[in-house]
Amino acid sequence: MNIEDIEIKRDLRVVFMGTPGFSVPVLDALIKNYKVKAVVTQPDKVVGRSGKIAKPPVKILAEEYNILVIQLDNIKSQYEEIIDLDPDLIVTCAYGQILPKELLDYPKYGCINVHASLLPKLRGGAPIHRAIMNGYKKTGVTIMYMAPGMDDGDIISSEEVEILDTDTASTLHDKLSKLGSELLIKTLPSIIDGTNSRTKQKEEEVTYAPIIKPIDEKIDFSKSTIQIYNQIRGLNSFPGAYIMLDGKRIKVWESKIIEEYYPEKLDGEIVNLTKDGIVVKTHNGVIVLTVIQPEGKGKMNSRDYINGVKESLIGKIIG
Repeated sequence: MNIEDIEIKRDLRVVFMGTPGFSVPVLDALIKNYKVKAVVTQPDKVVGRSGKIAKPPVKILAEEYNILVIQLDNIKSQYEEIIDLDPDLIVTCAYGQILPKELLDYPKYGCINVHASLLPKLRGGAPIHRAIMNGYKKTGVTIMYMAPGMDDGDIISSEEVEILDTDTASTLHDKLSKLGSELLIKTLPSIIDGTNSRTKQKEEEVTYAPIIKPIDEKIDFSKSTIQIYNQIRGLNSFPGAYIMLDGKRIKVWESKIIEEYYPEKLDGEIVNLTKDGIVVKTHNGVIVLTVIQPEGKGKMNSRDYINGVKESLIGKIIG
């Protein structure tokens, strides 16, 4: 890097916009390599019955570095506060709101987004969960120019990772967050000197990753074994898949596939209890629920739950 490049990097006015834990390694890498003038994030939230106020994870990091934090309820009507900072570059990562065109058009080097999928696959707010739930074998991170639509801007760079059969949303989250921070730092110099590539997304290849809703969390045993297995690990560690048994909600955190089949049994029927857990009939086989969490209790091995239940579970239908 020559003297001129060092001067540009040092004087570059960068504004970062993000909110959850996924954004933290990306912001941390940016702070260590560039001058971050401000961090824009969502407002603090009240969590739990105690009414405790929780700061967004990126706010906590920004305060550690004494960086200005701006928290906006509605970016579409409050964007002028960011323009007043005169940013040369805006970097977003899981910010949670769509930026208005006035803001997208302002920075000299544009508005750059770090997205946790291989665009145009999995546009939307839950690409990590949906990659696993949909049975994808690979995913990745895309650095892109932001556009008025949802994740539809031109692609600058991308890098992929394999999704292992043992991956959960939690493990994949950590892999992609680290990858995103590395790819951003690797890509930014070409954006600043104007040598980066810019590729339009192929609309015919678009898929979506809508945010997780309560309907996505309940396990439907009329689905295939692999679909249920993917659902359970795709919702681990948040918000968690669940079943209804005897009118009570039980979270299911881990499961196991075994080669058994009970064609005469009903979908959702508990057909066996083993050392590994609760064996349940699915549309095309069985699945073993190995780690669960009954209402009002902590996570436990299903075997411990079985030992604590007085009546037999075999033959019961999971709702």
